[in-house]
Amino acid sequence: MSTTQDIVAKLWSLCHVLRDDGITYHQYVTELTFLLFLKMAQETGAESNLPEEYRWANLINKDGTELLDFYRILLVQLGSEGSGRVQAIFANATTSIRQPKNLQKLITSIDSLDWYSARQEGLGDLYEGLLEKNAGEKKSGAGQYFTPRPLIECMVDLIKPAPGEFVQDPACGTGGFLRVADAYIKERTDDLFDLSEQEQNFQRKQAFYGMELVQDAHRLALMNMMLHGIEGDILLGDTLSPQGERLPKADVILTNPPFGTKKGGGKPTREDFTYPTSNKQLAFLQHIYRGLKPGGRAAVVLPDNVLFEDGVGQKIRADLMDKCNLHTILRLPTGIFYSPGVKTNVLFFTRAVGKDTGNTKNVWVYDLRTNMPSFGKRTPLTREHFDDFEKCFGEDPFGDGERGDQGEESRFRVFTREQIKARAENLDIIWLRDESNGNGEKLPDPEDIAVEILDNLKVAMEEMEGLMELLENGEATNGKSS
Repeated sequence: MSTTQDIVAKLWSLCHVLRDDGITYHQYVTELTFLLFLKMAQETGAESNLPEEYRWANLINKDGTELLDFYRILLVQLGSEGSGRVQAIFANATTSIRQPKNLQKLITSIDSLDWYSARQEGLGDLYEGLLEKNAGEKKSGAGQYFTPRPLIECMVDLIKPAPGEFVQDPACGTGGFLRVADAYIKERTDDLFDLSEQEQNFQRKQAFYGMELVQDAHRLALMNMMLHGIEGDILLGDTLSPQGERLPKADVILTNPPFGTKKGGGKPTREDFTYPTSNKQLAFLQHIYRGLKPGGRAAVVLPDNVLFEDGVGQKIRADLMDKCNLHTILRLPTGIFYSPGVKTNVLFFTRAVGKDTGNTKNVWVYDLRTNMPSFGKRTPLTREHFDDFEKCFGEDPFGDGERGDQGEESRFRVFTREQIKARAENLDIIWLRDESNGNGEKLPDPEDIAVEILDNLKVAMEEMEGLMELLENGEATNGKSS
């Protein structure tokens, strides 16, 4: 019996078949999505959502030029004739495959996989394994749509989404946050069987929703949600446009917004933003804290510049700390995203109930960056790396009591609102001395380095003195034989 990991490896190895067609990793995953959708529909008995003439059996029975021509027609037809979710997945679908033999190889290889094992282990896990594989390939460029699963799981576990709550991701990429939040709730409700029929229906169809700007990422997210039994609305659109204003307010927001500035340097066209800015992260931050219901909570990944940018950045941070309790900041290590040097943080905050001023009293900062390794393929990020942070975070991060050691050598320290105001709202707070060499290995103490240098100089001086003595005595001559 094959494992999900085995099947993912086999599927990923097929990407080499398409190299001669000039197909990129990301295009390959999109091609796989189309073909896997058709095959999985056959395997799960869901082909009623597809027109009879455009199903898996119609593909497997053709070859050569006829197969490639039929496949191109199939993609267009499913984008216009399938059910609502099918049309969304196949919207504007085209194929990058030019050689019929390559398409034939993909189809026959997919058809011959151990689908019994795949169903037993979960088709959703199989598909997400492919997404993770794609994100891990630097050449694919897909890492920007994929947040490391250990980080997502940590954020979800600390935010604790509950049945009956609306959970939003306004920059949902391939849907990882929503998928993990759904799994968190299912694990605690016996796969929803502890809930009433009405509550189960809400969880499947309404609880999880979001928006994604890039169409290819959007179709991957739809496929991911469908395979995990999530039917909520994942909209194709720009959250920083009026489309984002129409997203319903949420009890929980979990997200990792895209880095950079808005295309063309323009500012978001959101009339509800108090502070217009071309910085997408600052704009998303406004959307998030404004989009929470009273008492709603958020965990959001943001780069360092959001913590220290002057001008409008300072005003947005002050507004955030007025309207919400910004109780915790996690400084993340480097190397966990597709841009190895990017420095990021997770902000945890809760929208106040009642007044919109003075709601942040203390901000606790956990430094998981200083004296930590740079993560990547050689040093993968694991859930265990967050153990101490989760312990310090505690069950009740919203009070003003003790949450951990406040010593200057501790990774976890508290800073009062007054201290932050004195820093001009700058939240980029560092107190630990970096003693690593960039690989998480502690550097020698400066005093030890100085002693070693002096010792080496002393030895060199003694050797020089000995050589000079030999020269003076005439015992060191060129070409002298013994």
